[in-house]
Amino acid sequence: MPDLIAIYPGSFDPLTNGHLDLIERSSKLFDQVVVAILTNLEKQPLFTVKERVEMLESVTASLSCVAVDTFSGLLVDYAVRKHAHVIVRGIRAFSDYEYELQMALMNRKLEPKVETVFLMPGESYAYISSRLVKEIVQHGGSVKDLVPPAVEERLRRKVAAGDVTA
Repeated sequence: MPDLIAIYPGSFDPLTNGHLDLIERSSKLFDQVVVAILTNLEKQPLFTVKERVEMLESVTASLSCVAVDTFSGLLVDYAVRKHAHVIVRGIRAFSDYEYELQMALMNRKLEPKVETVFLMPGESYAYISSRLVKEIVQHGGSVKDLVPPAVEERLRRKVAAGDVTA
């Protein structure tokens, strides 16, 4: 039987402990998990794609079935190229579900062989989002328990360099 490959897509700008929770839990459910960073030229991310890849590879190094990659274009097309049959999406609140359901149904319409699986983060991570982490950092707050230590260090360097302003 072939490996069951899952894609966990996102911008991961920055990677949070909520993301890491879903990656770790997905690694127990699927033979391979590809954490796929969407490269969106219309957005101005805090971290470059290269930096996000480095951070993800660093924090997932102990998870042998996890790989980090980048993609652009339609997610289902990327999933087909990677021979994945599952897309993993995180749901923190009902408002997430409405958007994610719409995306899952459209992805199913575009590629019926790819299923979407929704995972809820652990309750201690349900309130964390990359957007909130960036806002906290921009205003000088601590993100110590919100992101992995390697990400916290890079965020501190961005603040020290003036790349994140209040």
